Amino acid sequence: MAERSTAAVDVADTSGDEPLTAQADQSTADGVANNRERDTDSDEAQGNPTSEEPGKTSPPELHSGHKLARRYRLEECVTRLDGFSSWRAVDEKLRRAVGVHLLPADHARARSVLAAARSSALLGDPRFVQVLDAVEDNDLVYVVHEWLPDATELTALLAAGPLEVYDAYQMVSQVASAMAAAHREGLAHLRLSPNAVLRTSTGQWRIRGLAVNAALRGISSDTPQRTDTEAIGALLYATLTQRWPYESDAHGLAGLPKDIGLIPPDQVRAGVHRGLSELAMRALANDGATASRHESPCTTPEELVKAIGEMPRIRPPEPAYTAPPQYQRTPYQQGGYSRPAPHPGVTQPVPTPPPPLQSRTGKALKWGVSALLIAALGLGSWQLADALMERGGKADDPNQTQTVDGDNDKSPKEPVSRPISIAGAHDYDPFGSDGSEYPENVGKAYDGDPGTYWQTSHYASADFGRLKPGVGIVVDLGKVQQVGKVALTFGGDTSVELRSAGATDSEPQSFEGYQKIAGGNGTTVDLKPDKAVKTRYLLVWLTKLPVTDGQFRGRVADIKVTS
Repeated sequence: MAERSTAAVDVADTSGDEPLTAQADQSTADGVANNRERDTDSDEAQGNPTSEEPGKTSPPELHSGHKLARRYRLEECVTRLDGFSSWRAVDEKLRRAVGVHLLPADHARARSVLAAARSSALLGDPRFVQVLDAVEDNDLVYVVHEWLPDATELTALLAAGPLEVYDAYQMVSQVASAMAAAHREGLAHLRLSPNAVLRTSTGQWRIRGLAVNAALRGISSDTPQRTDTEAIGALLYATLTQRWPYESDAHGLAGLPKDIGLIPPDQVRAGVHRGLSELAMRALANDGATASRHESPCTTPEELVKAIGEMPRIRPPEPAYTAPPQYQRTPYQQGGYSRPAPHPGVTQPVPTPPPPLQSRTGKALKWGVSALLIAALGLGSWQLADALMERGGKADDPNQTQTVDGDNDKSPKEPVSRPISIAGAHDYDPFGSDGSEYPENVGKAYDGDPGTYWQTSHYASADFGRLKPGVGIVVDLGKVQQVGKVALTFGGDTSVELRSAGATDSEPQSFEGYQKIAGGNGTTVDLKPDKAVKTRYLLVWLTKLPVTDGQFRGRVADIKVTS
């Protein structure tokens, strides 16, 4: 039962019997839907599948132990609602738990569910619970997806109280960037709620039911980006306050008091982070509240990601300091070398050292040594004065050549390196679909603050999901000058190449215009060309990405160029 509560399948969130549309009044629609969600979730929590509506198409009679495609064995029905059912199952071929949605092939939404599942599977983003199979088999349509027994729903986390500031920041950052990536591929969620957001044991946040949950419920929207952005704002609001940002209770959370409208989280609960409070209000797009804060609303996940990037970075809490155990002296230390320590109260006599010997011979020896020292000092002073006079005479003679020790050292001296200021920079993605990677954050890569950074988009693998050979930053030094070293700091172990445009004042118009002059990998990398390089434009070209916050993306925290 513990596995069921933490990893319920996508439609554990499915609730209500009537499709909701994004055009409806937000508070009214959420109120109706959330009341129904409470009823559905309550039944599911007790292990009682909800009953179907009269007149709806019913799926074929299935039971625990039934096999699909001689591979997926149904174990437990989690939801039975609105003509479809959802099950926890076992993939006997790969010996792993999976989730399965089942619909009759003649269900009105069967085709849209298949299309949504296949589109979601093509995205291949690890921040979403992955669709593994979508099949129409005779009179049955079923969708197979990942089952995460080690993940916990946001609903369960909020039952224990509001999240810590850093956890709330990580949640909204990861969910917003994931949804921005999905919308770039034309996919929306439309059912984003605390039941659809999971935190894994490694701290990564994952989203289940992308496109599929809405298709199962028959939900669509004319403004899908606005709908998903407001849903992310509601999630952030809930993590900060443990309250649902509407009047009706939902997802085990109490709603706001009636007749007061939507108020900022930092007015609902003391100690709420001011920046995250404003971010939640901007995502919820409440014009009256945001106007008072002089902030414009965010209407798309991309705008929300940009707003998060403009916030001061929230760092994880410092680990709690544990005092070391009290130092205990050992009998060996107390009593000396292998001798037992004396018993308390027992005093031992301390031997008195003998007085120093003082004799007439010792006094004579002391005076003799002193006289020798005085004579040596006098002789040395006389020799030093004579040498200085002789050198002074040579210096006065114009025909004499003065030789200074050290002038005979003919070894070459190392040139003194100096920092080269960066006149400007921009992101460089010549092989990408839109040709840009967070251009608004490039300045953070060379602002001298290692706590800020420019980052790439996320990818399915370290090699950019095999979509492109790399991305990078073009650095403009203002004029052609000699480059001796480029010091780089990354947010993780990154492979990088340093490329030069050559001694030209014109920036190359293609990737071939940059020639590789150095390469390396690591978190801090010093790139030194094998020979002297004069250039104005340098390309910091990332070729392999690290895992950052549970996803493959590169972060450039600092660039320093020296001659």
